[in-house]
Amino acid sequence: MIVSVNPATGEPIGRFDLHTPAEIDTALDKAVTAQRQWRQTSHETRAALLTRFAAVLRRERDALAAIITAEMGKPIGEAVAEVEKCALNCDFYAGAAAAMLADAPVAGVPGAMVAHEPLGVVLAIMPWNYPLWQVVRFLAPAFAAGNGAILKHAANVPECANALERLVAEAGAPAGLFANLRIEPADVARLIADPRIAAVTLTGSTEVGMIVASQAGASLKKQVLELGGSDPFVVLADADIALAAEKAVTARFTNGGQSCVNAKRFVVVDAVADQFIDAFAAAARRLVMGDPTASATTLGPLARENLRATIDGQVQRSIAAGARLVMGGALPQGAGFFYPATLLDGVTPGMAAFDEETFGPAAAIIRARNEDEAIDLANRTAFGLGASIWTRDNDRGLALARRVDAGCVFVNAMVASDPRVPFGGIKMSGYGRELGDLGLKEFTNAKTIRCPAPAEKAA
Repeated sequence: MIVSVNPATGEPIGRFDLHTPAEIDTALDKAVTAQRQWRQTSHETRAALLTRFAAVLRRERDALAAIITAEMGKPIGEAVAEVEKCALNCDFYAGAAAAMLADAPVAGVPGAMVAHEPLGVVLAIMPWNYPLWQVVRFLAPAFAAGNGAILKHAANVPECANALERLVAEAGAPAGLFANLRIEPADVARLIADPRIAAVTLTGSTEVGMIVASQAGASLKKQVLELGGSDPFVVLADADIALAAEKAVTARFTNGGQSCVNAKRFVVVDAVADQFIDAFAAAARRLVMGDPTASATTLGPLARENLRATIDGQVQRSIAAGARLVMGGALPQGAGFFYPATLLDGVTPGMAAFDEETFGPAAAIIRARNEDEAIDLANRTAFGLGASIWTRDNDRGLALARRVDAGCVFVNAMVASDPRVPFGGIKMSGYGRELGDLGLKEFTNAKTIRCPAPAEKAA
């Protein structure tokens, strides 16, 4: 049984039975049957489904946001925005997928083309931190490309998973094309190995990514892995410090700091470090921690009690190693899994706040002598998901962006995913891409087709 807990109160709010082996087997059979028919449909038919799904998401926006907030503690305003982003993703692929998937001629090779055809039923292993967005950002391009999907969602957001399954059906998807399975983590390996599963996508921790990659690799199945991050936010001496600090607080504390692409390490050139810290702390103190259902709240609880214990442990170990506590850093009393906005200064390599992914509302200031050392410190991590660079000179920022080891680098903007742009990481942040044209084609067979022209046949 899966028990859903409200992180703002610590109280159980729902209990859900696991699916039986027979139910799992039936779901897989139905998915395969539905996908074989779905792959034969036109791009117009697929686009129409995505358009209807977007409409259903918008119709149910407030109810869906309330479920997100209840199950993982996201402030209600952010939860509403998450639902809208899901709808936008569906709109994008409804309008763009046909052109992106069109047969492409091969330059200089008469009669040769590349066709992108669906792989089949894809297993999606999804996290709790964006319980709708993480699923829909995969699901919309998967449907657009002609694939089916089986969802294994995080155990603490079962009602979000149920809602998605219900709304996909309401949008008119063929029965079985998308199914939500509640299974134990130990049962995932059998699902991956099942021949009815063609490929696997995972958003989650690096540790889980390694396990899933080995399991999928043993069956020679394609994977897309979007894993952890320790994104650097690089502030150069010529940056607009007030703007950078304002955006830094948003980049760090959105979703309670529980995102792979939250900025986590703030690498600041020493000449402006004190000014940046003062501005950052002032903006962070304006955050309102409390009931996530209240519209004024901007910092909700962490999703689980063990996550709060982990971030507090990282903060305390960093302080013990020499970091200076600027604000926060104390476990609050009372119900729920709350943790205050926390800022550490003087963080250096070897400290937990530098070396580890900090998945919660704690920011680490790393001082650099100059921009060269700032880029070196930004790259001194096992991760490589996103990064941002702040400077008044865009040309300089673009040049430095090419020196940062990451799947995406933003200049004078915080890192954010966008349906139009490929998203993913390198190093321990995983491989493969979601979103954009690359994300659409990840779960397709790039099939070369060659039919000789009449002159070639005669020769």
